[in-house]
Amino acid sequence: MALNSVKLTPMTNITKPETFIFIGPSGCGKGTQAELLITYLKENDPNRGIFYLETGEKIRSFMSGDKYSNKLSKKLYEDGKLQPEFLAVWVWADILIENLKGDENLVVDGTPRKLREAKVFDTAIRFYDRKETNVIFINVSRGWSRQRLSERGRTDDKILGDIERRLNWYEKEVVPTIEYFKTDPNYKFYEINGEQSIEEVHREIIGKVFKENTF
Repeated sequence: MALNSVKLTPMTNITKPETFIFIGPSGCGKGTQAELLITYLKENDPNRGIFYLETGEKIRSFMSGDKYSNKLSKKLYEDGKLQPEFLAVWVWADILIENLKGDENLVVDGTPRKLREAKVFDTAIRFYDRKETNVIFINVSRGWSRQRLSERGRTDDKILGDIERRLNWYEKEVVPTIEYFKTDPNYKFYEINGEQSIEEVHREIIGKVFKENTF
């Protein structure tokens, strides 16, 4: 299904810049849903810019460097391990400091992950006066994630081992972050059933976040 094929009831209640954080396990479709939301915002709030905070490109560029820190980061990646919090914070903080203008809708994909990183991210949210930030938790089972990740490439022992490690890290490191956002009254937390079609997930997100009739 093309990303621009979802048609919804026009939304008219965006009156200020909004912030959206997508979080969930690998394979849940965060990136796809972030793109769909961006398309929706462009159509319904065309006079406001959109800042898409996605850290993958910057961290890949960092790992391609030849300095000591670059090589350590690359080794962590090759070993299938998460980057340390200080490096993750540096990546997204630098992006925000250098590029955020202030009046954009902010869409955040896959950041923060670990709990300590989330607490630092909260200081950025407060610094930029982003009140009532929307946290969109795309919830899928471990089996669903495993299946989707397996479909992306080979299913040899190495790939399957990497998938299991990623899912273990999610349960250990990211689940506490989700609970942090869920229980903090400064965040509007939305749990979304990710085990639906792409269109159905998108409709549920719009329906819950914007209280729109999407059917």
